[in-house]
Amino acid sequence: MAPTILFIVLSLVFTLSSTHIQSSEEGFIFVQISNRGLDFAKDVLIDKAVSSIVPLQLPDIEKSVKIPVVGKVHVLLSNITIYHVDVASSYIHTGETGIVLVASGATANLSMAWQYSYRTWLVPVAITDDGGASVQVEGMEVGLAAALKNQDGNLKLSVLECGCHVKDISIKLDGGASWLYQVVVNAFEGKIASAVENAISKKIREGIIKLDSLLQSIPKEIPVYRTAVLNVTFVDNPVLSNSSIEFEINGLVTAKDAVLVSNYNHKGWKDIFFGSGPAKMIQISLQQDVFNSVSLVYFDADYMHWIVDKIPDQSILNTAGWRYIVPQLYKQYPDDDLNLNISVSSPPIIKVAKDVIGAIINLDVTIDVVDGGEVIPVACISLVHLIETSVCKS
Repeated sequence: MAPTILFIVLSLVFTLSSTHIQSSEEGFIFVQISNRGLDFAKDVLIDKAVSSIVPLQLPDIEKSVKIPVVGKVHVLLSNITIYHVDVASSYIHTGETGIVLVASGATANLSMAWQYSYRTWLVPVAITDDGGASVQVEGMEVGLAAALKNQDGNLKLSVLECGCHVKDISIKLDGGASWLYQVVVNAFEGKIASAVENAISKKIREGIIKLDSLLQSIPKEIPVYRTAVLNVTFVDNPVLSNSSIEFEINGLVTAKDAVLVSNYNHKGWKDIFFGSGPAKMIQISLQQDVFNSVSLVYFDADYMHWIVDKIPDQSILNTAGWRYIVPQLYKQYPDDDLNLNISVSSPPIIKVAKDVIGAIINLDVTIDVVDGGEVIPVACISLVHLIETSVCKS
């Protein structure tokens, strides 16, 4: 089995080419998981894998062996259970075609029951005995190579290769004849090792299938309040390098049930800035198109319109407060209340640069007089409001 582990590692580490299918769809949110993040994910996955493996029941093993003097002996090993697994070290490597995860120096503890029976010409009835045994598996190596691809906007995780190799086994029998120990060691050591290797490999494959199902169940849209949805469809295949995994997500916000036709300027990876300094576990970069899509949806939904009729200094919202500034207004509408009808006249334009976020907002402010229950516009002011703020790094 050792060559299997070597094949798993070399198959990805030394892969020189891969097929990368480009999608016509654009992505505006970029996620980068660094080596630190991958190591963290690896440790979590290994802990979850170990907890899901134990206890693990192995198939019964039986064999008939010929023993000098004794004759033909039938031996059965049953209730073989892995009840503890410990991983000494592990590492993860990402290559162009997938991910390699190797756990080495692992140990496992097993318990089992043994039973034998035989007949001799001296004794006309079968001679039987039974007892328990403990098994220590040492120097175990487990290797997994998996591919991570885009499938219809979701991430697809599949096993390329999976293997387990047991280096050494020590068996301790409780009871039994003196010759039984050597019989079990000689006849069953390889079978026990093979059973452990096959069972763990199978369990890992089952775990990857479950993890893939979880990835496939990730929704492609996330509701944003009751008005809009965020498109979290993955675009293109993940970009795997020897230091990170990078994902591209659509990231645009649309009105519910709307079909998005992208008119945004997709800048591509070369303009994405993830920052410098110590590597973070995960970094997320949003292009300004994400913010502008939010702006457009909420503008179209008429959320950018406000009536202001209450302020701390309420006298300002009465014609009496303007009698000396605009006497004609007070003369025509004496002691009438005023409303400020504020509307954004076009979708705000969001600009994002390194460490700076800005917005251009076109406003129409209409001053209304409330006269006898009738709302009468008396003045309109158009404004261009510029906002700019610095993004501080912590």
